[in-house]
Amino acid sequence: MSGVMQRTLSILERLATDVQGVGLATLAAELDVPRSAAHRLLIELAGQGYVRQSRERGDYMLTTKIVSLGLKYLKGSGVVDLCQPILDRLAESSGELVRLGVVDVDHITWVALSQGARAGLRYDPDMGLDARLSCTSSGHAWLATLSDEDALALVAQEGYGAPCRYGPHAPTTPSALLKALRLARQQGFAITESTYVPGLSAIGAPIVPRGKGTVGVVTLSGPSVRLTDEKMRALAPDLVAAAADIAHASGASPLFDRAFAPAEPTQRPHPSSSSGRALRSFAAESADAEPSRRFTGEKPRGSAS
Repeated sequence: MSGVMQRTLSILERLATDVQGVGLATLAAELDVPRSAAHRLLIELAGQGYVRQSRERGDYMLTTKIVSLGLKYLKGSGVVDLCQPILDRLAESSGELVRLGVVDVDHITWVALSQGARAGLRYDPDMGLDARLSCTSSGHAWLATLSDEDALALVAQEGYGAPCRYGPHAPTTPSALLKALRLARQQGFAITESTYVPGLSAIGAPIVPRGKGTVGVVTLSGPSVRLTDEKMRALAPDLVAAAADIAHASGASPLFDRAFAPAEPTQRPHPSSSSGRALRSFAAESADAEPSRRFTGEKPRGSAS
């Protein structure tokens, strides 16, 4: 990738994390780009309608043009029209947040949701984010459908989610992760508690069309005080059924055509690569390590606890 392209994409990605805007000096410092080069790229992006400068502080922010592109893309894919009724039905019956994640070769992106919680504690995450494979029920549900070797290679590629940044129970070693994946394979679904967000429980099921690899995941998530292990297991049949319904209809959307393809034996990670080191690390471990974003307790306006 050219330096200019890489810098431009880095600017867009950074601006996407702050809707209030980011100052030129901050952008240049964080991205390690000369201020003059950053300013030149921002001016070009503004000229194309992707960035604008706020009148109050002069900070740079994204316009809705990129949002429009994303929404247009999702609409063209048909995935929302296809899956929203299924997500809404599951959210209504469970009373919890339901999310759809789509596999895009080596990662999962959450593309649709339905909020079933009408009062009390609610988990209201951002959409369009990639699921952290090592510590989300989405990641575990998908990785459990792959071989141990491929699962570890994918996680090594993006790294393990540190408990200090995610949840206190986030797996931090290959052995701890594989223990969770093997349990998910036995159950047909993955359950996590305080691995992605402290105090958040979630259960995920893979979307596996006949004759294909896993193309997505469906998850239920909510506060652990309400979404207990017993409740998640009671909801598991409905979750698995929803995943099967989407799998049956997935052929109607090209977005469900990006399943991970295992590498050929000759393309397996070299022992000196990061993936290869992760595999050797697991082989050398004799015991699991101890389990070492945002959860909001806001109540909807006008609602009771």
